[in-house]
Amino acid sequence: MSIELILTTRIPSPAQEMLEQEYVCHKLYEAQDRDAFVRSVATRIRGIATFAQGGVSAALIDALPKLEIISHYGDGTEKLDLAAAKKRGVVVANVVGLVENCVADTVMALMLNVMRRYPQADAFVRSGKWTAPNTFPPATSLGGKTVGILGLGGIGSAVAKRAVSFGMHIRYHNRKRKDLEYPYDPDVVTLAANSDVLVLAVPGGPRTEKLVNAEVLDALGPKGYVINTARGSVIDEPVLIRYLQERKIAGAGLDTFENEPRIDRRFLELDNVVLYPHVGTYSIETRSAMAHRQLENLRRHFSGLPVVNRVV
Repeated sequence: MSIELILTTRIPSPAQEMLEQEYVCHKLYEAQDRDAFVRSVATRIRGIATFAQGGVSAALIDALPKLEIISHYGDGTEKLDLAAAKKRGVVVANVVGLVENCVADTVMALMLNVMRRYPQADAFVRSGKWTAPNTFPPATSLGGKTVGILGLGGIGSAVAKRAVSFGMHIRYHNRKRKDLEYPYDPDVVTLAANSDVLVLAVPGGPRTEKLVNAEVLDALGPKGYVINTARGSVIDEPVLIRYLQERKIAGAGLDTFENEPRIDRRFLELDNVVLYPHVGTYSIETRSAMAHRQLENLRRHFSGLPVVNRVV
């Protein structure tokens, strides 16, 4: 008998196609009456496959009496009710360990784009304004600048490695100090004060919500830049917009937003911010690896083997 899953949201290609080839997939995200939909399949569901904002609530877990596993196509788990899963004995697996390099590349791209103003340079040429040498204004170099990394885990460490190759200096703040060569700052405000570029590489969730606030941005100062590929919730967005408008910080590079994809329209009016549509892991190679890992976690669980990346 085929194993049946609930998909809480559309999962990027090729992951969803791979899941549908192997399992019976019920698409919760297409249901007009979600509660009725869940009731109609509840007794047959053994797994949930999810991604990004799809999430898994305690109510959904409680409604599925045969649920065994939640396989998440992503790293961050703040949209999954881990406590409810643990209480029920439901396995939760993600794809940690596959996205670090791709996200770190995105951090460096944002850094280059906002500091060196490459998008503006491209637009300058396309608009026909390049009529004589040296007419595009100079921008800010990366070399010699200090990068403060908030969260020196897998992604933060990959960023540090790349930034060093650009001739940048590294500082960091974690909840716990690590035995590393990089200078450690005891809090976010001190890290910002000691940095030219503040890179956010922490998980989302209540613990980090609006961690980057006015006090942090004041410490970063009018020559400082903030780069966020973590979660939009980590920054106080209205404060960030005001500081960008008033040039209280030099600029920002953002891949994540508080209410994505419906971002605050005021961002679009600013010339000192670079905006990406949450593409930190969007390379063909990384997405393929994520798809295979999500499927592998399901296969292993239903074969009686431990999953590769167990969260709960």
